[in-house]
Amino acid sequence: MSGFWIQHQFSLAVFLAVILLNALANLWTLRKMGRHPLRAPAPRVSVLVPARNEERNIGPCVQSLLAQGYPDFEVLVLDDESTDGTWACLRALAAEFPRLRVLRGKPRPDGWIGKHWACAQLAEAASGTLLLFTDADTRHHPQALREAVATLQATDADMLTLLPQEEAITWGERLIVPVMYWSIHSFLSAALAHRLRASDLSAAIGQYMLFRRTAYEAIGGHAAIRDNVVDDLALARRIKAAGFRLRIADGTARVRCRMYHNFREAWDGFSKNLYAAFNYNAALLLFVWAYLLVVAWEPILVLLAAGLGALSPAFAPVPAAIAVGEMLALWAVACARFKFPLYLALLYPVSIAIAFAIAIRSLALAYRGGAEWKGRKVVRPERGTQG
Repeated sequence: MSGFWIQHQFSLAVFLAVILLNALANLWTLRKMGRHPLRAPAPRVSVLVPARNEERNIGPCVQSLLAQGYPDFEVLVLDDESTDGTWACLRALAAEFPRLRVLRGKPRPDGWIGKHWACAQLAEAASGTLLLFTDADTRHHPQALREAVATLQATDADMLTLLPQEEAITWGERLIVPVMYWSIHSFLSAALAHRLRASDLSAAIGQYMLFRRTAYEAIGGHAAIRDNVVDDLALARRIKAAGFRLRIADGTARVRCRMYHNFREAWDGFSKNLYAAFNYNAALLLFVWAYLLVVAWEPILVLLAAGLGALSPAFAPVPAAIAVGEMLALWAVACARFKFPLYLALLYPVSIAIAFAIAIRSLALAYRGGAEWKGRKVVRPERGTQG
Protein backbone atom coordinates (compact mmCIF):
# COMPACT_ATOMS: atom_id res chain seq x y z
CA MET A 1 0.00 0.00 0.00
CA SER A 2 2.87 2.37 0.76
CA GLY A 3 4.13 1.96 -2.81
CA PHE A 4 0.74 3.04 -4.15
CA TRP A 5 0.71 6.25 -2.12
CA ILE A 6 4.25 7.18 -3.11
CA GLN A 7 3.37 6.61 -6.77
CA HIS A 8 0.24 8.70 -6.22
CA GLN A 9 2.31 11.60 -4.88
CA PHE A 10 4.62 11.43 -7.88
CA SER A 11 1.63 11.19 -10.25
CA LEU A 12 0.30 14.51 -8.94
CA ALA A 13 3.68 16.17 -9.53
CA VAL A 14 3.92 14.73 -13.06
CA PHE A 15 0.35 15.82 -13.88
CA LEU A 16 1.08 19.37 -12.74
CA ALA A 17 4.35 19.43 -14.68
CA VAL A 18 2.45 18.68 -17.89
CA ILE A 19 -0.14 21.35 -17.12
CA LEU A 20 2.60 23.87 -16.31
CA LEU A 21 4.30 23.20 -19.66
CA ASN A 22 0.96 23.81 -21.38
CA ALA A 23 0.48 27.09 -19.50
CA LEU A 24 3.96 28.25 -20.49
CA ALA A 25 3.22 27.35 -24.11
CA ASN A 26 0.03 29.41 -23.91
CA LEU A 27 2.09 32.44 -22.96
CA TRP A 28 3.34 32.36 -26.55
CA THR A 29 0.24 31.08 -28.34
CA LEU A 30 -2.32 33.37 -26.73
CA ARG A 31 -0.79 36.50 -28.15
CA LYS A 32 -1.81 40.07 -27.44
CA MET A 33 -3.44 42.05 -30.21
CA GLY A 34 -1.80 44.92 -32.05
CA ARG A 35 0.67 42.93 -34.15
CA HIS A 36 -1.30 43.14 -37.40
CA PRO A 37 -2.29 46.07 -39.61
CA LEU A 38 -5.92 46.55 -40.58
CA ARG A 39 -6.52 45.51 -44.19
CA ALA A 40 -8.42 47.85 -46.50
CA PRO A 41 -11.24 48.13 -47.15
CA ALA A 42 -12.25 47.77 -43.52
CA PRO A 43 -15.39 45.62 -43.20
CA ARG A 44 -18.40 47.18 -41.54
CA VAL A 45 -18.80 46.06 -37.93
CA SER A 46 -22.01 45.97 -35.95
CA VAL A 47 -21.25 46.25 -32.24
CA LEU A 48 -24.13 44.58 -30.40
CA VAL A 49 -24.86 45.05 -26.69
CA PRO A 50 -27.72 43.30 -24.87
CA ALA A 51 -28.63 45.16 -21.69
CA ARG A 52 -30.88 44.05 -18.85
CA ASN A 53 -30.86 46.10 -15.65
CA GLU A 54 -27.54 47.73 -16.54
CA GLU A 55 -28.25 51.26 -15.38
CA ARG A 56 -24.90 51.52 -13.61
CA ASN A 57 -22.88 50.18 -16.54
CA ILE A 58 -24.47 51.12 -19.83
CA GLY A 59 -23.27 54.74 -20.05
CA PRO A 60 -19.51 54.11 -19.68
CA CYS A 61 -19.73 51.02 -21.89
CA VAL A 62 -21.52 52.75 -24.77
CA GLN A 63 -19.28 55.81 -24.62
CA SER A 64 -16.16 53.63 -24.84
CA LEU A 65 -17.64 51.81 -27.85
CA LEU A 66 -18.60 55.01 -29.65
CA ALA A 67 -15.02 56.27 -29.21
CA GLN A 68 -13.54 53.43 -31.26
CA GLY A 69 -10.88 54.42 -33.78
CA TYR A 70 -12.34 52.26 -36.54
CA PRO A 71 -13.50 53.59 -39.91
CA ASP A 72 -16.85 51.81 -40.38
CA PHE A 73 -18.98 50.61 -37.47
CA GLU A 74 -22.34 50.99 -35.76
CA VAL A 75 -23.34 50.48 -32.14
CA LEU A 76 -26.68 48.86 -31.34
CA VAL A 77 -27.94 48.39 -27.77
CA LEU A 78 -31.09 46.48 -26.93
CA ASP A 79 -32.94 46.94 -23.67
CA ASP A 80 -33.95 43.44 -22.59
CA GLU A 81 -37.07 44.16 -20.54
CA SER A 82 -35.14 46.02 -17.86
CA THR A 83 -36.88 46.91 -14.62
CA ASP A 84 -34.47 49.71 -13.65
CA GLY A 85 -33.47 52.91 -15.43
CA THR A 86 -31.60 51.26 -18.32
CA TRP A 87 -34.06 52.40 -21.01
CA ALA A 88 -34.02 55.98 -19.79
CA CYS A 89 -30.21 55.96 -19.86
CA LEU A 90 -30.23 54.59 -23.41
CA ARG A 91 -32.65 57.23 -24.65
CA ALA A 92 -30.48 59.96 -23.16
CA LEU A 93 -27.38 58.48 -24.77
CA ALA A 94 -29.11 58.18 -28.15
CA ALA A 95 -30.10 61.86 -27.99
CA GLU A 96 -26.49 62.79 -27.30
CA PHE A 97 -24.85 60.37 -29.77
CA PRO A 98 -26.76 60.06 -33.08
CA ARG A 99 -24.50 57.18 -34.13
CA LEU A 100 -26.03 55.02 -31.41
CA ARG A 101 -29.09 52.91 -32.20
CA VAL A 102 -31.20 51.76 -29.28
CA LEU A 103 -33.83 49.04 -29.51
CA ARG A 104 -36.62 47.97 -27.19
CA GLY A 105 -36.63 44.20 -26.84
CA LYS A 106 -39.66 42.17 -27.88
CA PRO A 107 -41.30 39.79 -25.40
CA ARG A 108 -39.20 36.68 -24.88
CA PRO A 109 -40.57 33.55 -26.57
CA ASP A 110 -40.88 30.31 -24.64
CA GLY A 111 -37.71 28.24 -24.62
CA TRP A 112 -35.32 31.18 -24.97
CA ILE A 113 -32.84 32.50 -22.43
CA GLY A 114 -33.33 36.26 -22.27
CA LYS A 115 -29.82 37.30 -23.28
CA HIS A 116 -29.82 34.95 -26.26
CA TRP A 117 -33.14 36.35 -27.47
CA ALA A 118 -31.73 39.87 -27.12
CA CYS A 119 -28.62 38.91 -29.12
CA ALA A 120 -30.75 37.32 -31.84
CA GLN A 121 -32.78 40.53 -32.20
CA LEU A 122 -29.60 42.60 -32.33
CA ALA A 123 -28.10 40.40 -35.05
CA GLU A 124 -31.28 40.71 -37.11
CA ALA A 125 -31.17 44.51 -36.88
CA ALA A 126 -27.43 44.75 -37.64
CA SER A 127 -26.06 45.88 -40.99
CA GLY A 128 -22.42 44.82 -40.61
CA THR A 129 -20.56 41.97 -42.27
CA LEU A 130 -18.86 41.43 -38.91
CA LEU A 131 -20.85 41.07 -35.70
CA LEU A 132 -19.31 41.91 -32.33
CA PHE A 133 -21.24 40.75 -29.28
CA THR A 134 -20.08 42.41 -26.09
CA ASP A 135 -21.49 42.93 -22.61
CA ALA A 136 -22.72 46.07 -20.91
CA ASP A 137 -20.19 45.72 -18.09
CA THR A 138 -17.20 45.99 -20.46
CA ARG A 139 -15.01 49.02 -21.17
CA HIS A 140 -13.10 49.32 -24.45
CA HIS A 141 -9.83 51.02 -25.40
CA PRO A 142 -10.24 53.22 -28.50
CA GLN A 143 -8.03 50.85 -30.55
CA ALA A 144 -9.73 47.64 -29.39
CA LEU A 145 -12.05 47.20 -32.37
CA ARG A 146 -9.39 48.06 -34.96
CA GLU A 147 -6.94 45.56 -33.47
CA ALA A 148 -9.59 42.87 -33.07
CA VAL A 149 -10.67 43.10 -36.70
CA ALA A 150 -7.02 43.13 -37.82
CA THR A 151 -6.38 39.99 -35.75
CA LEU A 152 -9.43 38.27 -37.22
CA GLN A 153 -8.24 39.15 -40.72
CA ALA A 154 -4.63 38.08 -40.16
CA THR A 155 -5.59 34.73 -38.63
CA ASP A 156 -8.37 34.08 -41.16
CA ALA A 157 -10.72 33.49 -38.24
CA ASP A 158 -14.48 33.13 -38.48
CA MET A 159 -14.86 33.77 -34.75
CA LEU A 160 -12.44 35.69 -32.58
CA THR A 161 -12.88 35.79 -28.82
CA LEU A 162 -10.80 37.93 -26.49
CA LEU A 163 -9.80 37.27 -22.90
CA PRO A 164 -10.45 40.69 -21.32
CA GLN A 165 -8.92 42.00 -18.15
CA GLU A 166 -11.30 40.91 -15.41
CA GLU A 167 -11.43 43.45 -12.61
CA ALA A 168 -11.74 41.88 -9.15
CA ILE A 169 -12.03 44.46 -6.38
CA THR A 170 -13.57 42.76 -3.35
CA TRP A 171 -12.13 39.68 -1.69
CA GLY A 172 -15.11 37.64 -2.84
CA GLU A 173 -14.33 38.46 -6.46
CA ARG A 174 -10.60 37.86 -6.04
CA LEU A 175 -11.10 34.39 -4.63
CA ILE A 176 -13.50 33.25 -7.37
CA VAL A 177 -13.03 35.14 -10.66
CA PRO A 178 -9.35 34.17 -11.27
CA VAL A 179 -10.32 30.47 -11.23
CA MET A 180 -11.91 30.91 -14.68
CA TYR A 181 -8.76 32.28 -16.29
CA TRP A 182 -6.49 29.87 -14.41
CA SER A 183 -8.58 26.99 -15.77
CA ILE A 184 -8.51 28.21 -19.37
CA HIS A 185 -4.82 29.13 -19.35
CA SER A 186 -3.72 25.93 -17.63
CA PHE A 187 -5.87 23.26 -19.23
CA LEU A 188 -6.72 24.48 -22.72
CA SER A 189 -3.98 24.12 -25.31
CA ALA A 190 -4.49 27.19 -27.48
CA ALA A 191 -2.19 25.74 -30.14
CA LEU A 192 -4.36 22.63 -30.47
CA ALA A 193 -7.58 24.63 -30.19
CA HIS A 194 -6.45 26.77 -33.14
CA ARG A 195 -5.30 23.86 -35.30
CA LEU A 196 -7.73 21.02 -34.64
CA ARG A 197 -11.41 20.94 -35.47
CA ALA A 198 -12.38 19.02 -32.33
CA SER A 199 -15.24 21.02 -30.85
CA ASP A 200 -14.27 20.01 -27.31
CA LEU A 201 -11.05 22.01 -27.76
CA SER A 202 -12.96 25.27 -27.56
CA ALA A 203 -13.07 28.27 -25.28
CA ALA A 204 -14.81 31.60 -25.56
CA ILE A 205 -15.61 34.59 -23.39
CA GLY A 206 -19.02 36.10 -24.04
CA GLN A 207 -17.75 39.54 -23.10
CA TYR A 208 -16.09 39.79 -26.54
CA MET A 209 -17.09 37.59 -29.48
CA LEU A 210 -16.40 38.82 -33.01
CA PHE A 211 -17.99 36.79 -35.84
CA ARG A 212 -18.00 36.86 -39.58
CA ARG A 213 -21.71 37.20 -40.20
CA THR A 214 -21.69 34.38 -42.73
CA ALA A 215 -20.28 31.97 -40.15
CA TYR A 216 -22.64 33.15 -37.40
CA GLU A 217 -25.65 32.59 -39.64
CA ALA A 218 -24.34 29.26 -40.94
CA ILE A 219 -24.26 27.78 -37.42
CA GLY A 220 -27.77 29.02 -36.69
CA GLY A 221 -26.82 32.02 -34.57
CA HIS A 222 -28.23 32.32 -31.07
CA ALA A 223 -31.40 30.50 -32.12
CA ALA A 224 -29.38 27.27 -32.30
CA ILE A 225 -28.35 27.55 -28.63
CA ARG A 226 -31.41 29.43 -27.38
CA ASP A 227 -31.65 27.54 -24.09
CA ASN A 228 -27.97 26.89 -23.36
CA VAL A 229 -26.71 28.99 -20.43
CA VAL A 230 -23.11 29.17 -21.69
CA ASP A 231 -23.82 30.74 -25.06
CA ASP A 232 -20.18 31.68 -25.62
CA LEU A 233 -18.85 28.14 -25.27
CA ALA A 234 -21.81 26.66 -27.15
CA LEU A 235 -21.28 29.03 -30.10
CA ALA A 236 -17.54 28.31 -30.14
CA ARG A 237 -18.22 24.56 -30.23
CA ARG A 238 -20.67 24.99 -33.10
CA ILE A 239 -18.18 27.12 -35.02
CA LYS A 240 -15.55 24.38 -34.82
CA ALA A 241 -18.01 21.55 -35.44
CA ALA A 242 -19.06 23.28 -38.67
CA GLY A 243 -15.47 23.52 -39.87
CA PHE A 244 -15.00 27.24 -39.23
CA ARG A 245 -11.95 28.79 -37.61
CA LEU A 246 -11.95 29.82 -33.96
CA ARG A 247 -9.21 32.04 -32.59
CA ILE A 248 -8.57 33.15 -29.00
CA ALA A 249 -6.45 36.19 -28.16
CA ASP A 250 -5.27 38.08 -25.10
CA GLY A 251 -7.33 41.26 -24.89
CA THR A 252 -6.29 42.38 -21.41
CA ALA A 253 -4.64 45.54 -22.74
CA ARG A 254 -7.72 46.61 -24.70
CA VAL A 255 -10.90 45.42 -22.97
CA ARG A 256 -11.72 45.25 -19.28
CA CYS A 257 -14.73 44.01 -17.43
CA ARG A 258 -16.01 43.74 -13.89
CA MET A 259 -18.37 40.79 -14.01
CA TYR A 260 -19.40 40.80 -10.36
CA HIS A 261 -19.22 43.21 -7.44
CA ASN A 262 -19.11 40.91 -4.41
CA PHE A 263 -18.85 37.30 -3.30
CA ARG A 264 -22.57 36.63 -3.62
CA GLU A 265 -22.77 37.82 -7.21
CA ALA A 266 -19.73 35.74 -8.20
CA TRP A 267 -21.04 32.71 -6.29
CA ASP A 268 -24.42 32.92 -8.04
CA GLY A 269 -22.97 33.72 -11.47
CA PHE A 270 -20.58 30.79 -11.59
CA SER A 271 -23.16 28.48 -10.01
CA LYS A 272 -25.45 29.33 -12.92
CA ASN A 273 -22.81 28.50 -15.53
CA LEU A 274 -20.42 25.83 -14.29
CA TYR A 275 -22.54 22.69 -14.83
CA ALA A 276 -23.55 23.99 -18.27
CA ALA A 277 -19.88 24.56 -19.15
CA PHE A 278 -19.39 20.81 -18.71
CA ASN A 279 -22.22 20.21 -21.19
CA TYR A 280 -24.40 18.97 -18.32
CA ASN A 281 -22.19 15.94 -17.75
CA ALA A 282 -22.49 15.41 -14.00
CA ALA A 283 -19.89 12.64 -13.80
CA LEU A 284 -17.28 14.74 -15.62
CA LEU A 285 -18.03 17.84 -13.53
CA LEU A 286 -17.66 15.96 -10.25
CA PHE A 287 -14.57 14.04 -11.32
CA VAL A 288 -12.70 17.12 -12.56
CA TRP A 289 -13.36 19.29 -9.53
CA ALA A 290 -12.88 16.48 -7.02
CA TYR A 291 -9.53 15.66 -8.62
CA LEU A 292 -8.49 19.33 -8.64
CA LEU A 293 -9.44 19.54 -4.97
CA VAL A 294 -7.13 16.58 -4.27
CA VAL A 295 -4.35 18.10 -6.38
CA ALA A 296 -4.64 21.40 -4.51
CA TRP A 297 -4.96 20.14 -0.95
CA GLU A 298 -3.30 16.74 -0.60
CA PRO A 299 0.30 17.91 -1.16
CA ILE A 300 -0.22 20.74 1.34
CA LEU A 301 -1.59 18.36 3.96
CA VAL A 302 1.33 15.98 3.35
CA LEU A 303 3.80 18.81 3.94
CA LEU A 304 1.96 19.96 7.05
CA ALA A 305 2.04 16.43 8.42
CA ALA A 306 5.75 16.18 7.62
CA GLY A 307 6.42 19.45 9.40
CA LEU A 308 4.58 18.19 12.48
CA GLY A 309 6.46 14.89 12.42
CA ALA A 310 3.24 12.99 11.80
CA LEU A 311 3.87 11.87 8.23
CA SER A 312 3.27 8.21 7.53
CA PRO A 313 6.05 6.41 5.64
CA ALA A 314 3.43 5.76 2.95
CA PHE A 315 3.59 9.40 1.91
CA ALA A 316 6.50 11.19 0.28
CA PRO A 317 7.18 14.86 1.15
CA VAL A 318 9.50 15.55 -1.79
CA PRO A 319 6.94 15.06 -4.62
CA ALA A 320 4.38 16.88 -2.47
CA ALA A 321 6.72 19.88 -2.22
CA ILE A 322 7.25 19.77 -5.98
CA ALA A 323 3.48 19.68 -6.55
CA VAL A 324 2.91 22.70 -4.31
CA GLY A 325 5.64 24.61 -6.16
CA GLU A 326 4.08 23.71 -9.50
CA MET A 327 0.64 24.88 -8.40
CA LEU A 328 2.09 28.15 -7.17
CA ALA A 329 3.84 28.59 -10.52
CA LEU A 330 0.63 27.85 -12.46
CA TRP A 331 -1.33 30.41 -10.50
CA ALA A 332 1.46 32.98 -10.62
CA VAL A 333 1.63 32.66 -14.42
CA ALA A 334 -2.14 33.12 -14.76
CA CYS A 335 -2.28 36.02 -12.30
CA ALA A 336 0.59 37.84 -14.00
CA ARG A 337 -0.80 37.22 -17.48
CA PHE A 338 -4.32 38.39 -16.71
CA LYS A 339 -3.44 41.20 -14.30
CA PHE A 340 -4.64 39.73 -11.03
CA PRO A 341 -2.60 40.49 -7.89
CA LEU A 342 0.24 37.98 -7.62
CA TYR A 343 -0.44 37.31 -3.95
CA LEU A 344 -3.64 35.53 -4.99
CA ALA A 345 -1.44 32.63 -6.10
CA LEU A 346 -0.81 31.90 -2.42
CA LEU A 347 -4.55 31.50 -1.87
CA TYR A 348 -5.12 28.91 -4.61
CA PRO A 349 -6.24 26.17 -2.15
CA VAL A 350 -9.07 28.43 -0.96
CA SER A 351 -10.07 29.37 -4.52
CA ILE A 352 -10.20 25.75 -5.67
CA ALA A 353 -12.17 24.70 -2.58
CA ILE A 354 -14.72 27.44 -3.34
CA ALA A 355 -14.82 26.34 -6.99
CA PHE A 356 -15.51 22.76 -5.89
CA ALA A 357 -18.39 24.01 -3.73
CA ILE A 358 -19.71 26.01 -6.70
CA ALA A 359 -19.60 22.86 -8.86
CA ILE A 360 -21.72 20.99 -6.31
CA ARG A 361 -24.15 23.90 -6.04
CA SER A 362 -24.36 24.28 -9.82
CA LEU A 363 -25.29 20.61 -10.15
CA ALA A 364 -27.83 20.84 -7.32
CA LEU A 365 -29.47 23.96 -8.76
CA ALA A 366 -29.90 22.29 -12.15
CA TYR A 367 -31.69 19.33 -10.63
CA ARG A 368 -33.80 21.52 -8.32
CA GLY A 369 -35.27 23.44 -11.23
CA GLY A 370 -32.53 25.87 -12.23
CA ALA A 371 -30.83 29.02 -10.99
CA GLU A 372 -32.28 32.51 -10.99
CA TRP A 373 -30.42 35.35 -12.71
CA LYS A 374 -31.57 38.96 -13.07
CA GLY A 375 -35.08 38.00 -12.06
CA ARG A 376 -35.41 35.11 -14.51
CA LYS A 377 -35.26 31.36 -14.08
CA VAL A 378 -32.40 29.61 -15.91
CA VAL A 379 -33.15 25.93 -16.38
CA ARG A 380 -31.28 22.99 -17.87
CA PRO A 381 -32.05 22.67 -21.61
CA GLU A 382 -33.81 19.72 -23.15
CA ARG A 383 -31.62 16.91 -24.48
CA GLY A 384 -30.34 17.61 -27.96
CA THR A 385 -30.41 21.40 -27.62
CA GLN A 386 -27.22 21.92 -25.66
CA GLY A 387 -25.17 23.32 -28.54
